[in-house]
Amino acid sequence: MSFEFDGEKYKKASAHQKEWGQKIISEFSFKGDEHILDLGSGDGLLTAFLADLVPRGFVLGIDSSQGMIDTAKTQERYNLQFKLFDINELDFKDEFDLIFSNATLHWIKNHTGLLNNVFRALKTGGKVRFNFAAEGNCINFFRVVREIMAKTEFSHYFKDLEWPWYMPTINQYEEIIKKIHFREFRVWHENADRYFPDMNAMTGWIDQPSIVPFLKYLDDDHKKQFRDMVVDQMIRETRQDDGTCFETFRRVNLFAMK
Repeated sequence: MSFEFDGEKYKKASAHQKEWGQKIISEFSFKGDEHILDLGSGDGLLTAFLADLVPRGFVLGIDSSQGMIDTAKTQERYNLQFKLFDINELDFKDEFDLIFSNATLHWIKNHTGLLNNVFRALKTGGKVRFNFAAEGNCINFFRVVREIMAKTEFSHYFKDLEWPWYMPTINQYEEIIKKIHFREFRVWHENADRYFPDMNAMTGWIDQPSIVPFLKYLDDDHKKQFRDMVVDQMIRETRQDDGTCFETFRRVNLFAMK
């Protein structure tokens, strides 16, 4: 299942995702000629930063949202390309020195298939570095959105809802990756809980990307009502005395080498 996002709005509402990605990229020392694949490149800012680090190499960013790709493509240059592509359909072989993904892969349900495809796409000695949502992520938003979905005026719209995310425990993810033939791997947990600076920042994050998967189930007359109720309740329940708004962010981190 794929969803459409507004790349320009996401760019403004994704400061914490950018912080996580910059931290991950800083772990690497590049020679400058690497070929890199970014899974779920979003608005493309992190992908472009990777391209800056490999001036004699090449970086490909893929995303299944046309809105994200439209925003990202404005940054294309000689060693940077963006492509509308479903991560579940990866079909590369022995092409990349690094496959990177930040704050995306909780949208992918079949990680056994994903990791097999990633393994095949790597060159020998190639590396994988992922960061995505773990169990315990966004507990306030999930509680609120379930409460609003259950209300009489909305519940019938969600009777066929497929929950859009996969957020495993570290032990669950280790059980998956140990079956893939990586030379070495490490999986670890990170607590990245965040205080949004104000209610506007929290609202921006709710609008892009958090609430998007639920709006597709609603007719036009109920989309705004549902969104406004979720936002209002989230602000009431997460706002702190200093005006910040709190949410839990728990992460799975993966490093692996072929």
